[in-house]
Amino acid sequence: MRHSGLVNVANQITIARILLIPVFVACALQYGRSCALGTAVEAWRWASVGVFLVAAGTDGLDGWVARRFNQRTRLGTILDPIADKGLLLTAIITLTFSSWPDTFPLGFMVIVVTRDVLAIAGALLLGRVAGLRELTPHWTGKVATVSQMAALGSLMLDLPVVLLHASVGIAAAFTLASGLVYLGVTLRMLRRVEDRPKSV
Repeated sequence: MRHSGLVNVANQITIARILLIPVFVACALQYGRSCALGTAVEAWRWASVGVFLVAAGTDGLDGWVARRFNQRTRLGTILDPIADKGLLLTAIITLTFSSWPDTFPLGFMVIVVTRDVLAIAGALLLGRVAGLRELTPHWTGKVATVSQMAALGSLMLDLPVVLLHASVGIAAAFTLASGLVYLGVTLRMLRRVEDRPKSV
């Protein structure tokens, strides 16, 4: 049976993932406050880790349910990237400005946010100018996402500093590379639109 709108299971899973984002922020900030006071409450750190793992671990589950039970909707295609990018961006921003024992360098956050903002702007521009609804994912973008998750895990699990620095460096490099790739693709497609013969 096919459901539509907010009532189908796939969209409910996606909405649940979105609702977990402020829960993660609240737990992460509480842990940061406890660290700033000199009495780190580890329960808040593990709560942050747990909420993040649930939200990130269900990534793909909503898509599988939508495909398996024929529950694809326009709403789902809008909410899914919001859940995906919202979790990563919010987590990186929160752990850049929080008072955790280790935090992300400001430059890393700037690279991630700038890349995603430009990617969204490019996609909207291509949709308006070329009628293209979405860009084909590039492997650098997928690696960037995985490496960002690894960096977040390294920080939240309090892994050795050398591993944290390495994971952040790798994530920054692939995020920057994927941004340049998508920028190049966007510019090429815009040129193709400009080169099309104008109808009289």
